[in-house]
Order: sequence, then structure tokens, then C-alpha cells
Amino acid sequence: MAEPRRVPVVVPDLGTARAALSLWHARPGDRVYDGDRVAEVVIPGAVVDVAAPASGILGDWLARPGDAVAAGQVLTVVEEE
Repeated sequence: MAEPRRVPVVVPDLGTARAALSLWHARPGDRVYDGDRVAEVVIPGAVVDVAAPASGILGDWLARPGDAVAAGQVLTVVEEE
């Protein structure tokens, strides 16, 4: 049996160096679907949703609410089934 593909969930390029993870909408082990909102990132003047890039099971969180995050940073992975 093939290993499940692990698709990273990354912070989008928000055009600013200052961003923070605000909250998670899904927990590790939750089933998510491509495009589901899984987290929120706050930048000065805006809240930006981070969507699941694939359908599958959400992996462990690699950042906690309040953590500073940067564009391209991996927040978690989705393990496709």
C-alpha cells in the first residue's frame, strides 16, 4: 500500500513581514476538504483565512495562536487518503 501524500498547509504571501496565527478552525486528526478554512492569520488591518490545499486528515499543528508566522511557513500538513 502506498504512503499517503502529505500536502503542506502554508502561510500565503500576504505582502507584509508582520503576521500572526490567530486561531485554528480544525484540530489535528480532523477530516478536512480541499478549500476548507483551517486557520486564520492576522496582518495589520486584515484577517486572512488559510485553506486546506487538499482533502484528507489534518496533521499536527506546527504553530500556535499568537505565534509570529511568515509567508511560506508550513503550519501543518494534510495527509491525503
